[in-house]
Amino acid sequence: LEFSNDALEAGTAAIKSGFNIVTDTRMAMAGINKKNLRTFECDIKCFIRDPRVMQIAKTQRITRSMASMIIAAEDEKNKIFALGNAPTALFKLIELINSGITKPALIIGVPVGFVGAEESKKTLSRLSIPYITTRGKKGGSTIAAAIVNALLHMTLEEKEHEAH
Repeated sequence: LEFSNDALEAGTAAIKSGFNIVTDTRMAMAGINKKNLRTFECDIKCFIRDPRVMQIAKTQRITRSMASMIIAAEDEKNKIFALGNAPTALFKLIELINSGITKPALIIGVPVGFVGAEESKKTLSRLSIPYITTRGKKGGSTIAAAIVNALLHMTLEEKEHEAH
């Protein structure tokens, strides 16, 4: 794993603030601990099956993963992006950031595969946005979910430590 200098602090601060977590797949969404999310009044979103995504993908002739990032960027409460499947989703999110449309608190960019995965992660590492990524072709939805769960666990531990 590769972390930007401020990734953990940015992630835990966003969780404590109750910001939403956006995933690129329902599988990643399913793997995230909902009980821990509720502790911080965070919500988890995956727009891949949203009818608006289908429409945007069709009219703009882009992937649904890319279209889902367009929809996710509309809500300023969506601050943590956990992308583990589609490099196209990560590329689109980076494009939206560079266009000034969205500014996530943290990007967990761990897409898997041989086409675009490595390049998307290298592009992510050049942003000034806090990030967590894997090097090379490895990654996946389960890795994205595991990283979110680890951040949730860290944030819970911080909360308990602050209470004592």
